[in-house]
Amino acid sequence: MARVSFLGLGVMGFPMAGHLAAKGHEVTVWNRTASKGTAWAEKHGGRAAPTAREAALGAEFVMACVGNDDDLRAVCTGSDGAFAGMEAGAIFVDHTTVSAAVTRELAGIAQSAGLGFVDAPVSGGQAGAENGQLSVMCGGGAEDYAHAEPVIAGYAKICKLMGPSGAGQLTKMCNQIAIAGLVQGLSESLHFAEKAGLSISEVVEVISQGAAGSWQMQNRYKTIEENRFDFGFAVDWMRKDLGICLSTADENGASLPVTALVDQFYKEVQHMGGGRWDTSSLIARLRR
Repeated sequence: MARVSFLGLGVMGFPMAGHLAAKGHEVTVWNRTASKGTAWAEKHGGRAAPTAREAALGAEFVMACVGNDDDLRAVCTGSDGAFAGMEAGAIFVDHTTVSAAVTRELAGIAQSAGLGFVDAPVSGGQAGAENGQLSVMCGGGAEDYAHAEPVIAGYAKICKLMGPSGAGQLTKMCNQIAIAGLVQGLSESLHFAEKAGLSISEVVEVISQGAAGSWQMQNRYKTIEENRFDFGFAVDWMRKDLGICLSTADENGASLPVTALVDQFYKEVQHMGGGRWDTSSLIARLRR
């Protein structure tokens, strides 16, 4: 069992930190909104700290799951940042989806301070976090990864080292690119079924057993049918992620025409007031 700090207690971080406590790790948490830290400690035991630096004091592993590049820099650096409280040899594990550039930047700062750094973005959404069934794609040094993997296993169904620093984030980009196209295809399929007078449930029962089947189909068709988009990963966050994908594609020369198009469709959903709807809400723009 390890001394672990967890920074960021949103819909993902709150249950992820809870799994670590349930596994017997000694967990200290921090959240920008202090009341969430207090609520977590009341539910799971452990301790809530007032700053990221204080949460990291004495921790062997510091895990983070925050919002974006700027949020990650803020919790890592500065006098109240986690790096200031970590001891040499401790390992920072970042579960935030951010750019590979900020990952490499912070990994370099960590290395200069004698700290380990593993970028470890996750896939599986809120349900995956709550059930401890996340897919975790990692970048960093092999030794740091080997030390961190048994802790990450507390909420992972698969965890794999993909390469050096930034490789985990690049793999997460592949994940988001694939999801964007899948959700748009599913939305068009179910929209077509509605227009054709077919039962969505019956259509999915049949086509999900063949080549059209997907996680998105199995887990989202019912809420799509009911026009409910209050479960899962928010459109605002998806657009943030797709922006990272498209920016990185500009740098490496990858062609992402479908991703760019779906990003604009999500922009339309935002303009409809759906920024906090989940990503399956793409069908809403077709139903207008």
